[in-house]
Amino acid sequence: MTKHRLYTTAFSSVYPLYVTKAERKGRTKQEVDTIICWLTGYSEQQLATLATDQTTFEAFFADAPQMQERRLLIKGVVCGVRVEDVEDPLMREIRYLDKLIDELAKGKALEKILR
Repeated sequence: MTKHRLYTTAFSSVYPLYVTKAERKGRTKQEVDTIICWLTGYSEQQLATLATDQTTFEAFFADAPQMQERRLLIKGVVCGVRVEDVEDPLMREIRYLDKLIDELAKGKALEKILR
């Protein structure tokens, strides 16, 4: 079975899209970074490095220092898919991140996003 194309995509190629999406809605890069660090346990310095190198999404999540336990509370639909129903563990992690960025872009308070 072949891997989903997103798994081999560099995190650094998607990260600017997250930031752009948030900034278009009046949010900041710092808020995006806060969400990613909360979800994965990366420090801001580690995130800055990952945002510029060729680490794949698969490695990004596999090497995450401390995945947030409360991420399991993330519910809802992103890209037409209910995140809590995604069976593949890696895709579910990616969808959690997508959902958090969507909530930020929709104006939800950071305190509520971080559950």
